[in-house]
Amino acid sequence: MPQKKKASNRIKAVLAEQGKTNNWLAEELNKNRTTVSKWCTNQMQPTMETLFEIAEVLDVDVRELLVSTKN
Repeated sequence: MPQKKKASNRIKAVLAEQGKTNNWLAEELNKNRTTVSKWCTNQMQPTMETLFEIAEVLDVDVRELLVSTKN
């Protein structure tokens, strides 16, 4: 049986590329720092709406925040 891939995102990677922190993102989005930390470690996923807000704050295409499903 194929292993089901867990949903994951690239928020942490994009923050690192831009030299920004989880705390900065939490403040920009007015979100709890723990919540943002969980997104960055893929323990939890943001809603689609929040994902678009994150993309806007980071000035990236929302697709850059998603892990590609293609090999």
